[in-house]
Amino acid sequence: MAKWTPKHEAPEPLEGPVVATITGGTIVWFALFLVQLPFYGWFDDHGHTWWLWTCLAGGGLGLIGIWYVRKRDAAIKRAAAERQAEGAKAPAAD
Repeated sequence: MAKWTPKHEAPEPLEGPVVATITGGTIVWFALFLVQLPFYGWFDDHGHTWWLWTCLAGGGLGLIGIWYVRKRDAAIKRAAAERQAEGAKAPAAD
């Protein structure tokens, strides 16, 4: 079997409001859970209770995701501040 080799370089990762995106997604998962909760009986009768638990799991994992991306964002900002401070301390070359 021949190994597959990509013909082009991978694109740069998209950077944006990651914390807001993950928070919004988490809110949507919890909202979907809460909207479906009154219909638990119907879901149970039709064998679809996994829909509710999937939404609850998505919300729970979203909470972990919020914690993770907030720590990541803080670390990126801290590293940028350290680089900037090191650049300010560097003596000018004559």
